[in-house]
Amino acid sequence: MVLRRNRPFMIFWLSQTLSVAGSSITTIAVPLLVLQATGSVVQMGLLTGLVTVGSVLTGLFAGSVVDRFDRRTLMIGADVARAVLYGAVPVVWAFGPRPWLLFVLMPVAAVFDMLFQVSYVTAVPNLVDRDQVTEANGRLHTTFAVFAVLGPAAAAGLAAWVGPANALGVDAVSFLASALCLTAIRFRAVARAPEDGGPVRRVFAGARFLWAQPVLRSLTIVLTGVLFVTLGAVDLLIFRLKGELGQPDVVVGSVLSGAGAGGILGATLVGVLRRRLGFGPCWIGGTGVAALAVVSYGLVSDVYALGAAAAVYSFGLTIAGTVSMSLRQQITPDHLLGRVTSAFWTLHYALGPIGAVVLTAVAAGHGVRVAAVVGGGLVLLFALSALFTPVRLRHPEREYAPERASVP
Repeated sequence: MVLRRNRPFMIFWLSQTLSVAGSSITTIAVPLLVLQATGSVVQMGLLTGLVTVGSVLTGLFAGSVVDRFDRRTLMIGADVARAVLYGAVPVVWAFGPRPWLLFVLMPVAAVFDMLFQVSYVTAVPNLVDRDQVTEANGRLHTTFAVFAVLGPAAAAGLAAWVGPANALGVDAVSFLASALCLTAIRFRAVARAPEDGGPVRRVFAGARFLWAQPVLRSLTIVLTGVLFVTLGAVDLLIFRLKGELGQPDVVVGSVLSGAGAGGILGATLVGVLRRRLGFGPCWIGGTGVAALAVVSYGLVSDVYALGAAAAVYSFGLTIAGTVSMSLRQQITPDHLLGRVTSAFWTLHYALGPIGAVVLTAVAAGHGVRVAAVVGGGLVLLFALSALFTPVRLRHPEREYAPERASVP
C-alpha cells in the first residue's frame, strides 16, 4: 500500500507532527527558563542530566511494559500525562519563578517521554509494511524537522512576548492534540511468542537479543560513546550564543531553526542515501559530519556560521538516527521490539547524564572552544571506530533478518 493511502499511518503522522511541534518549543523554552532564573550554564547541564537519568531508569522497564500492554493506550496515556506536567509550569510560574519545579517535573516528564518513544518505535512497523519502514521514518522525520524549524522561532517569540514559562503551555496543548488523534487509529495485532522465565528474565530479553545480534551490539557500544558527548551539544550551542556572544533569545531561536533546516534535508534524503549507499556509509558518514559540526561550535564566532554548523549537525544526526532506528525495526521480531528498543536506548544513554554535566562544566570553566573541539573530536573517533565493526555493512538487514534471528 502507498503510504499516502494508509489512513492509520497518515493520522499517526499528524499526531506526531503536532507533538513534535510543541516539543520543539520546549527544547528552547526550558533552557531559557533555567538560564533566566539561575543565570548558570551548569544548572542547564544538571537539568539535562537529570532528565536523561529519568529516561535511563525508565528504559529499564519501558520495553517490557510496551510489549505486554496495548501500545496505543500507552501512547495516549503518556501524552495526557505530559500535557499535565508541562501545563503546570506556567501555572506555578505565575506566582513567581520556581527553578526547583523544573528539576522535579522535567525528570518525571522524561519517564513518560521514554514510554511514549518506545511505543512510537514499535508502532511504525505495525502501521506500514516492513520494506516501507525507512520511507515511513523518513517522512515522519521530514515533517518533524519542518516544525523544528518553526518551533524555535516561535519559542523565541513567545519567550520575548509572554516569557518562556508560558511558552511551555503550547507544548501541553500539543500533547492533548496528539492524544486525540491517536484515539482514531488502531495498530496491527502483535504476534506474541511464549516466553519462559520470570519478570526479570523477560525485562532483560531485549538486552540479550541486542547482545546476540552482532550489528546491534556494535552499534549500541559505539553510540554509548557518541551520546556521552552529543547529549549536551544543544546546551553548548545555546551557551555559546547567549553566554559568550551575548546574543538575544530571538537569535538563539533563529540559529536553532537553521538546525531544523538541516534536519529537513537529512530526512528528505535519507531514503535515497540508504538505498544507494547502504546502512554503514550512512551511519558512519552522518555521525562523522555531526562531529565536525560540534568542533566548529568552538571555532567560529559569526552567528550565520554557527547557524550553518547547527544545520550540518542536524543533517548528520538525522541521517544516522533514522537509519539506525529503521534497522532496529527491520531485524527485531515484533514481540521483542519494545524491549529491544528500551534496552538499546538505556544502554547507549547510560553515560549521557555524566557527559552532559562534564561537557557544560568544561564549557563554563574553559570556554566553548575547548569543550567543542575535544567533544567533537571524540565523536569523530567513535564514528571511525565503527569501520572495524559490522556497523560498516551496507545491508545488515539482509544478513540479520527477523526470520534468521534467534529469540531469547
